[in-house]
Amino acid sequence: MSKSTTSLIGIILTILAGILLYMKLCSSCGLQAAAEEPVEEAVVPVTPDPTSYPFAFSDGDYSCDVNDNYNFNVSSSSIIMPLAQTVTDCIDGLKTFLADNAGKVINITGYYTSDEENDSAYPNLGLARANAVKNHLVDNGIPSTHINTFGKLMDEMVPQGNMFLGPVTYGLTGESADAADELKALYEKIKADPLVLYFDTAEASINLSAEQRQKIADISRYLDKVEGAKANIVGHTDNTGNAAGNMKLGQDRADFAKNYLMGNGIAEAKINATSKGQTQPIESNATEEGKAKNRRTVVTLN
Repeated sequence: MSKSTTSLIGIILTILAGILLYMKLCSSCGLQAAAEEPVEEAVVPVTPDPTSYPFAFSDGDYSCDVNDNYNFNVSSSSIIMPLAQTVTDCIDGLKTFLADNAGKVINITGYYTSDEENDSAYPNLGLARANAVKNHLVDNGIPSTHINTFGKLMDEMVPQGNMFLGPVTYGLTGESADAADELKALYEKIKADPLVLYFDTAEASINLSAEQRQKIADISRYLDKVEGAKANIVGHTDNTGNAAGNMKLGQDRADFAKNYLMGNGIAEAKINATSKGQTQPIESNATEEGKAKNRRTVVTLN
């Protein structure tokens, strides 16, 4: 055997011996490395629990605290009925308490989230919900003069499916010492700058701006607080068509506005709706701009 062949055989034997030695000493190395490698755990999304506010308020020895409340669907100001019996029982107790304590009022704060759609006539859905609760309390014998309503943004609220559990909170307080002056100022504000709704020719529909929604909230508050107060709605038209037809169109628009306000919780008995037709233009009917301003419905106080 030649010297080169002997050297080659030696090299091969050395390699084989190294492989056998590695296999003997590190037979579990790969398994150990695999075992030591961290395994990522699957991230399970956490669903927050629904927010739930109780029907709760207190004053001295009198209190109500139940886990149920008025519930509302997302983007809605309509109360989900029926109410729990515990809530109904508390309403009866509240009626008695307010009747026995003339200087007390209940403050109702409705909550809403910024991603809800507000289809009410009020500036926000929270105030609309508070007014819905107020109207239910009035229907159960509690005078609106004993009720204040507010709206508050509460983005941390979590619904249960498509329903908010009691997005309304309450507090019993004494009537503000400046209440009479505040109502007088509110009356003067509404009379000086009444709610004006504009219509296209032959149209009777309402699309409110934020400013108009606030005016409706102001009118509603005044009507709630002042006995005998009424909202006067007067429909006006331009001179397109004939006088008799425009008188009817003005009345249709006034009635439409009345029904809209009633649908948002203002009692029918507190609203007068009349028409002036084309008889009281505020601009010339010779221009389209003037006609547009004459096609209006004005809502103010008596």
